Amino acid sequence: MERLWAPWRLEYIENADRLDGCFLCAFPAEQRDEERLILARSQGAFIILNAYPYANGHLMVAPFRHTGDLGSLATDEVLDLWTLVTKGIEALRKAYNPHGFNIGVNLGRVAGAGLEDHVHVHVVPRWNGDTNFMPVLADVRIMPASLQATYRRLKGCMDGL
Repeated sequence: MERLWAPWRLEYIENADRLDGCFLCAFPAEQRDEERLILARSQGAFIILNAYPYANGHLMVAPFRHTGDLGSLATDEVLDLWTLVTKGIEALRKAYNPHGFNIGVNLGRVAGAGLEDHVHVHVVPRWNGDTNFMPVLADVRIMPASLQATYRRLKGCMDGL
């Protein structure tokens, strides 16, 4: 039997039901960007690496303001959010040269939102042939790089955007 190791998942599995409050509110307020994997900030939004990614470089872009209603965002918040989405895409292109991207917002639990109360945009880099049998047969995704290595690589590409 082959073994696939993903030790970083244990923290999520053990604590997923214990999280108090909203991490998209708490993490930026802590001002520990590298530790919390925050790559960039603007006046009204920020980019954070997804700690439980679908692919290396999976980003989330969120407004600082806590809201689960996309329509409640002010025009300047929407502009900041989408400006950072495009900057995230540019940094991913520079760092990893993906062939495409999945970009989406899940509103409501039935739509797949794991965090319903804080709007966020997923930016997932994709490559030709990046889907294989592992997710289908074993419900396993293979990540070739650690979150810290991904953070350092993207942070270097984020500067100056």
